[in-house]
Amino acid sequence: MRVFLAGATGVIGRRLVPLLVAAGHDVAGMARSADKAEDIARQGALPVICDVFNAETLAEAMTSYRPDLVMHQLTDLPDDMDLIAQFAARNNRIRTVGTRNLVAAAERAQAKRFVAQSIAWTPPGGGQAIAEHEEAVLDAGGVVVRYGAFYGPGTYYGTGELPPVPRVHVDDAARRTMSVLADPSGIVVIDDGDGDGDGDGAGAGPR
Repeated sequence: MRVFLAGATGVIGRRLVPLLVAAGHDVAGMARSADKAEDIARQGALPVICDVFNAETLAEAMTSYRPDLVMHQLTDLPDDMDLIAQFAARNNRIRTVGTRNLVAAAERAQAKRFVAQSIAWTPPGGGQAIAEHEEAVLDAGGVVVRYGAFYGPGTYYGTGELPPVPRVHVDDAARRTMSVLADPSGIVVIDDGDGDGDGDGAGAGPR
């Protein structure tokens, strides 16, 4: 399968690229800056340097690649967890404008499947953007993956303290994401199963 992965250098994207390649998929990994291209290529994927907010360039890049599946793992979050509130508007824009652009590009490229990252909790002030994001994915016949808060190397909770539930180790989240690639349209929850999420990869089910 040909997979176009937006957010290929993010905390979960960089784990998904080698898993997808090892599973035999052809992967195009999208990132915003050219300095990420070498990292993507080193993992066995085709680097695509593109800004999700440039709708026309995005559509042209995706149409050129002609993916079977588009995966949306984009976020806009700071390295410092204490600055998350300051990035809320930027991250909400990814979930609204960015998602709309990716869905439109996927439709133009005639991609058969669409999978998108979401979260298994509602942050203060972020509910409307998340709802809009998920609705756009489901309306396109896609799969919404609601992850628990990530912990593990490269996350805000790299060692020691765990995030509040729902939560999931980022390596486990990437591994379990591979099992939803062929799921019917709907909502899937991926967490450790120690909180509100069901933790077994099942969620609201097909829409």
